[in-house]
Amino acid sequence: QVQLVDSGGGSVQPGGSLRLSCAASRNTYSTRCMAWFRQTPGKEREGVARIRTGSGNTDYTDSVKGRFTISWDNAKNTLYLQMSSLKPEDTAMYYCAAANLGEISCGFFNLARAAYWGQGTQVSVSS
Repeated sequence: QVQLVDSGGGSVQPGGSLRLSCAASRNTYSTRCMAWFRQTPGKEREGVARIRTGSGNTDYTDSVKGRFTISWDNAKNTLYLQMSSLKPEDTAMYYCAAANLGEISCGFFNLARAAYWGQGTQVSVSS
């Protein structure tokens, strides 16, 4: 098992930046595949960015490509999401997720069904 603690959310103006962090209690097989999801009221949780921590391979949903960067610090057991050029539609509760999934299986669909979850951190983008 692994415990995840999300932090770094806040309120920013459009065009601003935030960096989210997700501290994992330990580095195990359960952190082989990690991601950030987000959710707004009344909508399903959406995969935003995914990383295979062994290879560093990343993937992003189309709406954040070029603006968000996911990364994993192995020494600190911490997942990051650097968010730039934020838009009002990025407003959501953001959750980190971790799962024991291999290179081929590590994707949003499998993560959403198999992951450990952080408690969430709120991001609000408005003028």
